[in-house]
Amino acid sequence: MNQNLSNIESKASQLYETDFYAWTQAQAQFLRDRKWDFLDIANLVEEIESLGKQERQELRNRLGVLLGHLLKWEFQSSHRSKSWVATIREQRRRILEKLDDNPSLKPFLPEAIEKAYRDGVDLAVRETSLDYEDFPVQCSYSLEQVLDSQFFPGAQIE
Repeated sequence: MNQNLSNIESKASQLYETDFYAWTQAQAQFLRDRKWDFLDIANLVEEIESLGKQERQELRNRLGVLLGHLLKWEFQSSHRSKSWVATIREQRRRILEKLDDNPSLKPFLPEAIEKAYRDGVDLAVRETSLDYEDFPVQCSYSLEQVLDSQFFPGAQIE
């Protein structure tokens, strides 16, 4: 019996490496059928952990885009546009939806903003004529400001 289980585990691991989609479908079927001995536990654990990391990464990415546009709004006020407003609104909405769907991400927000700020500065430098030295080294917006639909640094919506 042990040899048989070892063969099943080996095949599942091989499928994971050669055809990820087929592996996911097989694992889902094993779960539905309650065939616990057929599950590729090691790779399932890795994939579940990866899903959690993806949620955190998406939050950081959205914060980076939001912060970049808030910086552009504040530091290049002569170029403000409806497009920037729309991007700021969309990112705030999607961040809040992400937090509603995943409330356990809320404690991660301060760290996420700190990390995302660097990406926001990169975005602002890439999309404006400004240089890195033109922006604060650390994010000067509070968490509440970042997520506040009425907050537009330097001025309200024109």
